Amino acid sequence: MASSNYTLKVNRDLLDPNFESYRLSLDPIPTYDVELDAAVEEVTLKDCPYTLEHVRAFAMYNYLHLDPWYDDSVLFVDCKGRVLSLTVTLDTVLGKPREVFRLATEVERREDRVCPSLSLTSATWAALSDGAGRLYLLRTSKRGDSTHGKWEPLFTEDLGEPFIVLHSVAHVQAGAHTLEVLLLRVVKDPQETAGSGYSVTLEWITVANAPGQGLEKNYEVKKRRLLRGKSVPHYAAVTPQGDGLMVASEKPFAFTHLDGQPLKQPQPAAGEPPVELDKPDPVYFWQQTSDDVTANVRLPEGVTKDAIQFRLTADTISVGVRGSASLLEGQLYASVDPEACTWILRENKSLEVSLQKRTEGPVWPELVMGDRRGEHVMSDEQAALVRERLTHLTSEDTHANPDLDKPACNSQELEDCDGYPEDTSSLVHFDGESLKTTQVVNLGSHQYLFTVSADPTLMPCLCLRHDVDALLWQPRPDRPADMWEHVATFNALGYVQASKRDKKFSTCAPNFSYASLCECLRRAFIYRQPSPADGVLFNRKLGRQVGQVAKQQVAGLASDKVVLGFRATDERLFALTSANLFVLKVNHE
Repeated sequence: MASSNYTLKVNRDLLDPNFESYRLSLDPIPTYDVELDAAVEEVTLKDCPYTLEHVRAFAMYNYLHLDPWYDDSVLFVDCKGRVLSLTVTLDTVLGKPREVFRLATEVERREDRVCPSLSLTSATWAALSDGAGRLYLLRTSKRGDSTHGKWEPLFTEDLGEPFIVLHSVAHVQAGAHTLEVLLLRVVKDPQETAGSGYSVTLEWITVANAPGQGLEKNYEVKKRRLLRGKSVPHYAAVTPQGDGLMVASEKPFAFTHLDGQPLKQPQPAAGEPPVELDKPDPVYFWQQTSDDVTANVRLPEGVTKDAIQFRLTADTISVGVRGSASLLEGQLYASVDPEACTWILRENKSLEVSLQKRTEGPVWPELVMGDRRGEHVMSDEQAALVRERLTHLTSEDTHANPDLDKPACNSQELEDCDGYPEDTSSLVHFDGESLKTTQVVNLGSHQYLFTVSADPTLMPCLCLRHDVDALLWQPRPDRPADMWEHVATFNALGYVQASKRDKKFSTCAPNFSYASLCECLRRAFIYRQPSPADGVLFNRKLGRQVGQVAKQQVAGLASDKVVLGFRATDERLFALTSANLFVLKVNHE
């Protein structure tokens, strides 16, 4: 199944070209809070694995979880390892959050642990991570009120390195109750030598019981799939029937393992271009002149001169380290003079090899026949030759032809925003059986804003910036020709959110009646959809009457603690700090 490019189709009926601006409303927002018995501990990152991807994955994690299956119900985990649930029915009489499950206390002893994470799989199931590498699949019975009992773990497994749960779904496959869980890790990658030394992995696990057996029977892992990438995904979710996966990220992801076994890279079909994957860092760099070739081979840390194994003939070369596989080995593109060749160990822990060509003049297209692990660096001599050959196509004048109507482009006038990014964000759909991409959307300038669950039976929606607006897209995996549906628009929200430098969380109501931005401390901004004006308003600049007004409101939180979680329902906003849970009554209907 070959991947194909796909363009997001905007519903023009949901756009408002006449939208002017938000009007600040001073209407008060009733705010209530619950003081927590135990603090919500913010798991801070250690200095050792402190990279940008760790910050994106764990430092910006939303500690508050909205239950999409039950109205105005939120959950979180406190420092005692208790999973606490709060359902709001009357704002003026807020009860205390109720414990529904408790993690093991030995979790706190692990130094590399991350924040506990929770995903509400269905109306009666949940997936939970303790932040230390253990996964729980819990039968919760019906949630959302104070009568249901505590959650019952029906599957637990230690999966090694710490992770967070990104998404989970439940479905019935071949008569068996099946749960799909998607996990994220930031792991040390020995192949990542040029960057931070870490890569991002997504582990997709399928857990099911035997067909025909009840829910009381034991659950076991049926399938494991592993994806690897170089950036934390903005969006990642499993399709409702567990037959596909969608990922939106700055850098591409690809499946690397199936049930613990490495996958072979797929070969393109006849007539199809090869799939471009991230190239690994070069093992060596080389350049040439008309009479010699110089290669710099990267060596592992701590290698001494005595450990280097070097062998050279007129037609072959072999460079390696004692006890390890060869770093460079094979037949040279052309013959060299072994007696005139040398090698030296440089201070930057690279091996510099100088080769003397036996035949001067010819340009080598490659150093070792069939070896694509190196990178050719053009020498000054070659650059001068290329420049000379292209002289007739260039001009030293800034504007070689002043008679043209349009002036020449001046690169000095370009700003940072005019540059094209090296890595383009993409939204990809993977087929769960073949593990190949079926649809690829180049997001380009469509900045990712947030994810929200509008309907728990469907995949979560993702919000993208289109020009100044924010457009909400509902994935439809059952419609291959129209896989992402434009369902709502927040006018000018893309422009507004860019001005909020202290913004930490963004979200919207499941019915799309408002969007909200929350800063790290104290303040939350609410942007409502346009509604009929209360009175007669007249726009003097345009000379016409205004029929609808989009209101903006600002709510303050009576706390100096950092906001750790932020969620929205149709009627309320929930904000979580380490000491309090705030409830903001946004809509009264």
